Amino acid sequence: MAAISLQQVVKRFGEVETIHGIDLEIKDGEFTVFVGPSGCGKSTLLRLIAGLEDISSGTISIGNADVSHVEPADRGVAMVFQSYALYPHMTVEENMGFALKMANVDSSEIKKQVKHASDILQLGPLLSRKPKELSGGQRQRVAIGRAIVRDPEVFLFDEPLSNLDAELRVEMRLQIANLHSQLANTMVYVTHDQVEAMTLADRIVILRDGRVEQVGTPMELYYQPGNEFVAGFIGSPKMNFIPVKIADVNGLQVSVELPDGQLVELKTHTATCKKGDQLKLGVRPEHIQLLDSESSALTLPFHADNVERLGNSTYLFGHYQDLDNFKVHIPSDQQVSRGDNMSLYIEKANLHLFDEQGLSLREYKES
Repeated sequence: MAAISLQQVVKRFGEVETIHGIDLEIKDGEFTVFVGPSGCGKSTLLRLIAGLEDISSGTISIGNADVSHVEPADRGVAMVFQSYALYPHMTVEENMGFALKMANVDSSEIKKQVKHASDILQLGPLLSRKPKELSGGQRQRVAIGRAIVRDPEVFLFDEPLSNLDAELRVEMRLQIANLHSQLANTMVYVTHDQVEAMTLADRIVILRDGRVEQVGTPMELYYQPGNEFVAGFIGSPKMNFIPVKIADVNGLQVSVELPDGQLVELKTHTATCKKGDQLKLGVRPEHIQLLDSESSALTLPFHADNVERLGNSTYLFGHYQDLDNFKVHIPSDQQVSRGDNMSLYIEKANLHLFDEQGLSLREYKES
């Protein structure tokens, strides 16, 4: 078993506390991604699990063992860094087997383990090459292979694709996803790229300022964000937020007034709302339509300031009332030009509602 448990984990650097009492459970065999903006603590948290940083208080367990104060080499983890850190004078085979050689593993066993890892990563034809003869993606695969030969219970990835170009990042994402499918090990992956998080993760941990904002599957976070920060972080382009106020309250049913005076009724999960409360209504750019339907709850007047055509889709950037940079994502076959005035249509099921503290008020089970 290689489940990971964090209980009230705190990290301080001197007087500055950077990780604030995190509780987190990562299941055996799960691919978990830590994601968040720069400085949120995701790499620090990964290094605490690896043992590369000492925790200030709390407990970290891997499997059934408390590893809070265990040396990194004895935790059963292998870490892949942003930097490949390959020895330039060694071949691919020698780089991959070096840790086993230092552990005095028999040379025949090293060869066997290196072959196993190279087969998984399709590195067989490259074993005799030096790092300078490899592409960036190939070097990163060697770094991953070096981790595989150690046969760890847990793989830890710290932004491993950051140094690659866009095409290689896509290729390596697929490689890592296939690796998890084949090995079924517990994997924890750090990234600032929400696309990597959404495509790789079984579950995503969203961090901000050293605290966990929300944990869930990619689709849970996309469709049911727990707060305004998560709603704005997951999704590209990011969610639009419209300031609204409560015009009427009837139990869990609230009527909110938009800047243009339009009213829409929504069901909430709490009865704490009061008439006059200032809230935010959220809608994702891809959930906005240019064609009316019977289920449309809102019709917004919109002016397109800019149009970006990407071939398979089109992005509109403009303004609704006094809201600049209002974003719309539509199919490419809909003809729109810069400077056009149009109506936008939104279904009630695609609306989110957040209170003054940024917490979600929406009853997502409503159809």
